[in-house]
Amino acid sequence: MNRDDPVAETQPALAAADHSLGDPHATVTLLEYGDYECPFCIRAEPPTQRLIEASGTRLRFVFRHLPLTELHPHAELAAEATEAAAAQGRFWEMHRLLFAQTHPLDLPALTGHAASIGLDTIRFGAEMADRIYTQRIQEHRRAAALGGVKTTPTFILNGKVIDVSSGFDTLERAVAAKLSGR
Repeated sequence: MNRDDPVAETQPALAAADHSLGDPHATVTLLEYGDYECPFCIRAEPPTQRLIEASGTRLRFVFRHLPLTELHPHAELAAEATEAAAAQGRFWEMHRLLFAQTHPLDLPALTGHAASIGLDTIRFGAEMADRIYTQRIQEHRRAAALGGVKTTPTFILNGKVIDVSSGFDTLERAVAAKLSGR
């Protein structure tokens, strides 16, 4: 995939069910496809958070799951854990916690994380055992595939993939340009 090609025509529209921060009507939207076990996603999280905070309500940030299970065996389970947290109103707390982790994301660790952010762990455990969020993760995978997204992290700014392989400053400049109307 040419990372300079716009993907707006093939990228499914953002929905109310998407996990987002900022004004839902902002003219600048940054979509990230990520994987909680991806070392590059883990490194991208702190600068992404700084960018979101610095942009305030002028930027809408959306996160979608793209667990690369062939490389990261616990990534899908971790994505499901964030969805279970979302069902209890705590997606972003779990999201940040999982990107800050330094140990495996197996079920006991995820359950410990759920407890640490105040989730109902009985409900969390039941939902994880029933794998009720697998379909949502698959929907994100399908959306990524439709847009030609195969790697993580992939950042899409107003429909255009921004290549961050040479550094996060590329994304910061692109966001700044969009926010200033360029």
